[in-house]
Amino acid sequence: MIKVLIADDQELIRQSLQIVLGIREEISVIGTAGNGNEVIRLVQKEKPDVILMDVRMPEMDGVQCTRMIKERYPQIKIIILTTFDDDEFVFSALKYGASGYLLKGISMDELEKAIRTVHQGGAMINPGIASKVVELFSEMAQSNYDIMIEAENVDELTDGEWEIIKLIGRGMSNKEIAKAISLSEGTVRNYLSSILNKLNLRDRTQLAIWEVQSGSAKYRRK
Repeated sequence: MIKVLIADDQELIRQSLQIVLGIREEISVIGTAGNGNEVIRLVQKEKPDVILMDVRMPEMDGVQCTRMIKERYPQIKIIILTTFDDDEFVFSALKYGASGYLLKGISMDELEKAIRTVHQGGAMINPGIASKVVELFSEMAQSNYDIMIEAENVDELTDGEWEIIKLIGRGMSNKEIAKAISLSEGTVRNYLSSILNKLNLRDRTQLAIWEVQSGSAKYRRK
């Protein structure tokens, strides 16, 4: 029997998934949660095999919750089930150990297949999101990656922007960064926009890859 925990801030979705999955063979819904803190409490008590995790939840979002659970219980499989295919969420969730990233609207047969697949150690990613992931790893595999920034551009970065870059390289979301350095999410987004403009990068994914690949600390002004 595969023990499944459902995490979503919308009660209707939680109840619907619980009812539909509850009648599937060899799947048992052992609980539902409306926010990340509830997920953590239920995980400690019930030890689910698979968690269906929404991204945007109050108190603690699904990405941060995924990170905490995988650090403490690496054997638990997590499927992100959400309406958001933003690069920020995809990159962070997969980096923190999610085994699947699916968009709401998939059929129950597809969801059941995903649950069984990740439980057996596989991965399931929505086709539209898979292309983002393929592009990401293709970029990371390029030894002559074309975002090795000219020194004069890098020197334009402020100390505050360097701090943002370091945290993005760790896979942190805007919300996590804002909390870590006591800024609003809007201010973090403004910082990110400024950084991308200065370094001529397309998005935060490229920035994160550059930070990890090149070890941006070596560019830091003395």
